[in-house]
Formats: sequence, C-alpha cells, structure tokens
Amino acid sequence: MGPGLITGAADDDPSGISTYSVTGATFGYAPLWTALFSFPLMTAVQMMCARLGVVTGEGLASVIRRQYPRWVLWSACALLVIANTVNIGADLGGMGKVTEMVTGISSYYWTPFYAVLIGSFLIWSSYYTIARIFKWLTLVLFSYVVAALFAKPDWGAVLRATFIPHIEWSSAYWATLVGLFGTTISPYLFFWQASQEVEEERKQGELTVQARRGSTDAELRKSRTDTITGMFFSNLIMYFIILTTAATLHAHGKTTIATAQDAAEALRPLAGAGAYWLFSLGLIGAGMIGVPVLAGSSAYAVAEAAVWEGSLADRRDRAREFYGVIAVGLALGLALNYAGFNAVSMLFWAAVLNGVLAPPLIVIVLLLTSNRAIMGARANPRWLAVLGWITVGVMTLASAAMFASWK
Repeated sequence: MGPGLITGAADDDPSGISTYSVTGATFGYAPLWTALFSFPLMTAVQMMCARLGVVTGEGLASVIRRQYPRWVLWSACALLVIANTVNIGADLGGMGKVTEMVTGISSYYWTPFYAVLIGSFLIWSSYYTIARIFKWLTLVLFSYVVAALFAKPDWGAVLRATFIPHIEWSSAYWATLVGLFGTTISPYLFFWQASQEVEEERKQGELTVQARRGSTDAELRKSRTDTITGMFFSNLIMYFIILTTAATLHAHGKTTIATAQDAAEALRPLAGAGAYWLFSLGLIGAGMIGVPVLAGSSAYAVAEAAVWEGSLADRRDRAREFYGVIAVGLALGLALNYAGFNAVSMLFWAAVLNGVLAPPLIVIVLLLTSNRAIMGARANPRWLAVLGWITVGVMTLASAAMFASWK
C-alpha cells in the first residue's frame, strides 16, 4: 500500500468527519446511499490522477503547464489554493475545539499550537514522519463501526437508505449533498495523488522525468489496488459515521450539531464518558494527516507551476519556495480562525466549497488522461472516462441545485 492508502486516510480529515456527523444528525439514515454511490466516482477520479503520475512521471500541475496556456494552469492552482486554505483553517479550528473540549483550555491557544506543530514537522522533520506516527490515530475512527452496533440501529431502515436513494428539495439537503461529494472528491487529493506517485518513483532511484516516463502493467496494477483500497477505507468510515450519528443523535432528536461536544456524543453508546476522548483522538489524528496533505498539495501545485525545485522529501535549504508555500498556507488558514467563524460550521462549509470547485479540475484531469499524446497506450479506458464524466455531471448538478434552492 502506498499513496492511495494515505490519500484515503487524508480524505477523512476533520472537515470530512464533521460533514458526515452533521449529515447523520440532520437527515438520519437517508443519506447513507451517498457512500455507496460516491465510491466508484471518487475511485475513478483518483485512479486517473494516479495513472497520470505513474505514466508521465510528473505531477498534475507540471502536466497542465506543458499542455495548456498559463491562464488554465494558474486558474487551476488558484482553485486549489483557495479551497485548501479554507480547509486548512477549518481543520485547524476543529482540532483546537476538540482539544478544548477535553482539556478545558481555550482553542484560542490550541489552534496556533497545532499550526506550529505541523509546520515544524514539515519544515524541520518530514511529512512521512507525521504519517508514520499519526496514521495509527486515524484507526480510532473505526470505533464508529463498533458504536453503530452498540447504538442498535433499525437495520431495515439502514438497508433501505443504503440502496434506495433519497432526495429532497431543500437548501439544507443540497448543501449537505454538495458537502458530502466535496469532502470525498476533493481538489487537493487530485494533485496530491499524482505528485505522490512521482515521489514513489523517485524513491526507487528514477530521478529524472525521462527515467520515470512510461509504466509497466505491474506498476498500474499496484497503483490501482492501492487506490481502490484507500478509497474503500475512506468511504467505509464515511458510511459508519453517518450511520452512527443517525442512530444516536438523530434518533434522539438531536438534529443540529453546533459544537464538537455534540459530534462526540455519537460515540457515547460505545465509550460512555470516554466518548469525548475517543472522538478527539480520531479527529486530531485525522487532522495531523489531512492538514499536511492540504498544505503539501498546494506546495506541489505551485512549485510545479512555477518550475521550482522541491518536495516533502527535500531538506528545507534545497526547497525554500516549496516550504514557503506551506508556511503561507498554514498562516492564512490559521488567520481564518480569528475571523469569528464557528468551527463546526467552517468545517462543513469547507467541504461545500470543495464540492463546488472540484468539477472544473476533474474536467482537466479527464482531458489530460484521455489524451493519447500524453498517455500513449495508457490513456483512459472507456469505462474510466465514463465514470469521470458522470462524476463531473453529478457534482455540477448538485451544486446547481444547491444554488437554485437558496432563497
């Protein structure tokens, strides 16, 4: 397992956990079908990004730079950086709030603490050190699977909601649907996946683009298995967070999540008074994976677009501009937390923003990976391209319905 598994873990960042919790509390079991529906769509998009990195030996922004005018390149980077900055701010704020919940010390102090801690790890240590240490904390999220059993849900209603889509015309429903798609099919994961496939090849000694260009059947099979596994892990957690919050919060009339304590209550059937600690550990672990991926994907995109040297595998003295982008992203995200936004609300709306901005970037990925001049015989097979275009259509229609339902 490689970049795909880390991408799947990063997908369940604090913004995702909050969005899934809000969804289950607000609408009960009804949105469970979205986990099953979105799995092939997100897998298809991430598989195309992985194939692009494996076959071309370059990151997504590098390929865009070589194929399209500068305005396309920098527009794509701008969409990514805007979405990432808001997401970084939301994730840092969420980590601060849950730590306040269990310690009693204000998030005013914890939020900058996490920003500095993550920045220090990235600049003076390594993202891979963070991943090795904190990926285990994300396993706490499997407690939602167990909590769902303890909550004794109505399994007949669960099965119906899983396989029979429920759609209603309301601004809250469509915003939630866009948020669900946005937090599972996120722009930062597109750039991250392609760049990390390149990093894997660099680790094997293929240091030039020419050396990395092309792929074997075995490399593509490994990448496909890795990506499917990562996306399955991501959607499994999504499914059970919605199920658990539906069976606990929604079933008992708690349909609005306004604080971290509200979200943590879903784990009370399993952990009792320890629910807050369990929820906090999972969310902090997810944030320690997700925030570096957000900041790192911005840095990869901008560095590739500007033709700067640098990657998370390089020392800071060899990649000053690269790490500068990371530092600025963390600083701007941190600043958003002092603008008066509610932390839980910001986590949710960060997911909605991702859902709105993702479709044009998916179109670019589709055009690149379907182009035989770029991909050769490894261009998208028809089924993969069809899934990609379905993803664009579904996310665009959901966003349009959300805006149309607002009064």
